[in-house]
Amino acid sequence: MNLIYSFIIPVYNRPQEIKELLGSFSKMSFPKPYEIVIVEDGSTQSAEAVVREYSDALNISYYTKPNSGPGDSRNFGMKKANGNYFIILDSDCLLPPNYLSVVDAFLRKNYVDCFGGADAAHESFTPLQKAINYVMTSFFTTGGIRGNKNSINKFEPRSFNMGISREAFEKTQGFARIHPGEDPDLSQRILKEGLSTTFIPDAHVFHKRRISWKKFHTQVKKFGAVRPILNKWHPHAAKLTFWLPTIFVFFVLLSITGAFVYHWGALLPLAFYIALIFTHSSLTNKSLVIGFLSVIAVFIQFFGYGLAFLKSSFYIGILNKDPEKQFPHLFFK
Repeated sequence: MNLIYSFIIPVYNRPQEIKELLGSFSKMSFPKPYEIVIVEDGSTQSAEAVVREYSDALNISYYTKPNSGPGDSRNFGMKKANGNYFIILDSDCLLPPNYLSVVDAFLRKNYVDCFGGADAAHESFTPLQKAINYVMTSFFTTGGIRGNKNSINKFEPRSFNMGISREAFEKTQGFARIHPGEDPDLSQRILKEGLSTTFIPDAHVFHKRRISWKKFHTQVKKFGAVRPILNKWHPHAAKLTFWLPTIFVFFVLLSITGAFVYHWGALLPLAFYIALIFTHSSLTNKSLVIGFLSVIAVFIQFFGYGLAFLKSSFYIGILNKDPEKQFPHLFFK
């Protein structure tokens, strides 16, 4: 099959991110032509000047449209693209030089209609970005599903690093209006069409995550709230492991209560887990500061996700509320 790649990148008020991302494209070592489609999603801070700066060196198509969210912007870009295989990136990503070579080699040997890759921390990232990257990818926090596992069939790619064939896009009509959660929803609809998804080892991007503690908490709360909605839409994809952050919340509360009511030894299992995260992150990132920040990030991640998941499970799973009416902030009009 003659694979022709189109990169689809929505952007909203992030011209500096686009400049850094296009800079990483300019260093990519792929010998064949590919296309970059940038979709300005109703931005007030335009990236047009940045695109012009790279237009001689890279094959870029640039479009503007009213704001309708990242999912609809990706659909818009795929409709405009010329390729037969789309690679979707977030604007806050950087590409390693061999990224497309790795993807192309894998697809030519083991073709799939949809793939996902890992996200990694670049050496230039701040300690906070590296700590959040750690808790989002580590085996000890998320089971490593977003990090460094071998190829996984029926994988749910995330849209910061996701490939989808034109056939899969045409059969599913792309992303839904929900956000976040539009990427696992699309993955499940691709599988329902009898097409295939997988995880490609080594096809990683450097995901900067324009983040603060407040933004991180807001993000993981949305992740937690959206998962019961996806479970309702795709019940065969629901897993008991989605409850682990909620279980962690109760574990922490019971540990603290047990220490006050019975004996301080009730805190030992929690203390062991905190020490594990601190030690592993410090060694992985070669920084005690990042290890300490990782401990904070774990609590923000698990409490934010876990409590939002519990609340959403009550309204969506038990009371059978309409997701869009109950959580309108998770849907674009």
